Amino acid sequence: MDWCCHGPFCVFDVETTGMSPARDRIVELAALRVECDGRRSRFHSLVNPGRPIPRSVSRIHHIDDAMVADAPDFAGIGGEFLRFIDGATLVAHNARFDLGFLQESLNRCGLPLWQGRTLDTVRLMRTVYPGLPSYRLQTLREIFQLDAPDSEFQEAHRAAADVDWTLQLLKLALTAAAGRVSPQS
Repeated sequence: MDWCCHGPFCVFDVETTGMSPARDRIVELAALRVECDGRRSRFHSLVNPGRPIPRSVSRIHHIDDAMVADAPDFAGIGGEFLRFIDGATLVAHNARFDLGFLQESLNRCGLPLWQGRTLDTVRLMRTVYPGLPSYRLQTLREIFQLDAPDSEFQEAHRAAADVDWTLQLLKLALTAAAGRVSPQS
């Protein structure tokens, strides 16, 4: 049985102006949908947060005010994103963070909140591969020697690249949970 037969899965990631879903805003939203038959489709958009992006945050994800100046606001893409993820299980690395921003943004725009299933690859990896030194995405990238992302944005802390690495972790975790692979040391 192939790991994706449990789907469809929609792996998503956000980049933001800060750490608080109530005070901060999304500046980038990316997702990769994997159907049960393995077909894939992508969603990606920069998002105008309607406020300046702090320089300290821009240094992390390399998204600045000029890059989002002509981007749609979340209200302009929220409905499209809900249609993209409809019927799938949402997957994120540290899902509480990404889902918190998604739900707050949907609520702020008067769009329906996400009511579907959500998987957190941090929790999955801790369960399937206990005792690793860290479960940060970049650390797991190194430990499991994850492939370079398929997206045009191949740097860490860009939503599209982080989505690709999170999908690889999901595949590793589900395959290992099925007993196909023994944990790497």
